[in-house]
Amino acid sequence: MKFDIITIFPDVFEPYFNESIIKRARAKKLVQIKIYNLRNYTNDRHRTVDDRPYGGGAGMVFMVAPILKAVAALKKKFSGKKLKTKIVLLSAKGKKFDQKMAKKFSKLDNLILISGRYEGVDERVAKYIADEEISIGDYVLTGGELPAMIVVDAVVRLIPGVITEDSLKRESFFKEKYIEHPHYTRPEEIIINGKKRKVPKVLLSGDHKKIEEWRVDS
Repeated sequence: MKFDIITIFPDVFEPYFNESIIKRARAKKLVQIKIYNLRNYTNDRHRTVDDRPYGGGAGMVFMVAPILKAVAALKKKFSGKKLKTKIVLLSAKGKKFDQKMAKKFSKLDNLILISGRYEGVDERVAKYIADEEISIGDYVLTGGELPAMIVVDAVVRLIPGVITEDSLKRESFFKEKYIEHPHYTRPEEIIINGKKRKVPKVLLSGDHKKIEEWRVDS
């Protein structure tokens, strides 16, 4: 199984993945893990990946364009191949990651993980690029790098040959959920899969009351 991780902090992964069970699984060629720097998919000299949120608010938001470009480049590598692939956005407002989900992911050939940062990620990534949006728990982290490591760790151990069947039988788990409003940033309009995807008009209105109501309802 292959894992592709998109992040702006590529150096944080190897120290963890190069230890213990995951290291052995890689050595046995049971899994392949590749890290991709999101800044390599930008078009400006500053390698910008974030911008201010439409509608105002604190923090910065990951732009959709670099992520779209990165995912397209990864998908191009296995175009024509009949692989079971899933694109996952790590997000505080996503569906709670659990053991059932880990088992489902372990049946895939390829798992692409998008690590968020800052205040959030442009909502069009979750809606039109990712297949799923997942969270690892009811708390807020600085970014999606640790969640990506957790997902990889949980999935790798379920791949046949990585650990013994007896070890898997002795484990038990639980579930639940977290909520946050959608985020959007520049550009105002972008084409994804041949269709125009726009920022909701209310966020461009300047009407802070309506913006707040939209965020609560979303």
